[in-house]
Amino acid sequence: MSASELDVQLTEGKPAILHVDGAAEAATWVAEHRDQLRSLVDQHGALLVRGLPLADAAGFGRVARDLAAPLLPEREAFARRWTYEDGIYSSSKWPPNQPMCMHHELSYTLEFPGLMVFSCLGAPTSGGVTGVADAAAVLEALPADLVERFEREGWQLVRNYNEMVGVPWQEAFGTEDRAEVERYCRDNSIEFEWDGVDGLRTKQRRSAIISHPGSGARVWFNQVAFLNEWTIDPEVRDYLLMEFGPDGLPFNSRYGSGAPIGEDVVALLNKVYEEHTRREPWQAGDLMLVDNIAQAHSREPYEGAREVLVAMGDPVRLADCSPTVSSF
Repeated sequence: MSASELDVQLTEGKPAILHVDGAAEAATWVAEHRDQLRSLVDQHGALLVRGLPLADAAGFGRVARDLAAPLLPEREAFARRWTYEDGIYSSSKWPPNQPMCMHHELSYTLEFPGLMVFSCLGAPTSGGVTGVADAAAVLEALPADLVERFEREGWQLVRNYNEMVGVPWQEAFGTEDRAEVERYCRDNSIEFEWDGVDGLRTKQRRSAIISHPGSGARVWFNQVAFLNEWTIDPEVRDYLLMEFGPDGLPFNSRYGSGAPIGEDVVALLNKVYEEHTRREPWQAGDLMLVDNIAQAHSREPYEGAREVLVAMGDPVRLADCSPTVSSF
């Protein structure tokens, strides 16, 4: 069966949705249709598969490994996740009443997932949508002068890891050995410095615009709008600034030169993202595949219990995506 023969629903404002009927076992069905599923992701950027009997982490793990192996381990995390098994995680533990703005997973690393695999084991009462946005269309819609600056400078991520705010470095890097963290930073073009209370401050520059290694399309690929002080809840931001100062925030994005990014720029980025967002509420058993380079994704605020699992696979090197700046 070819990809074109599968029952794909295309509706404006929604991701492509594939309806599956009568699948007795999710992993078996996915294994039989792997090539068609991957072809549909290449075609549409994101694909929501509805109707599979996905009910637990073990079943999702088999599906994710079949679709996206090798799976990437969590590194440089900015929010906590639960680990179900190697490469299988909960979605980021972010306050339910606050959005996770559009971003590309691990776009601040030198090797990032080419494919994101999500599954909903429990849908929230309301909200909680994982939206997607076409990164080539977003780039095309941004002002030319802003694009030129980011193309020339890239973007810079500054992070502070400590026990009081954000994620401790021991958790983010998966080790309590400072020497191992330093080796990782040197190997991954990350500047670092230790403070006197077992805290770690890092800085890294990456390209904000890259080319998709498959299609060759130029895409807006970063976490500028998400990991920025202006996306932190205002009350939380005020508290953090009072306690830790402007250089002590758990994360902040800047222009590649180190210059601050204004609130107006972040608002513009989020406005353009919203204009290109496609969304469909989760249903229990849903499987969602997202090309992490072609599409940004988000998580909207929600009420009620929400259990969404994630796997990050099909690793891609930044060096293979025509970066516009060198990393440090």
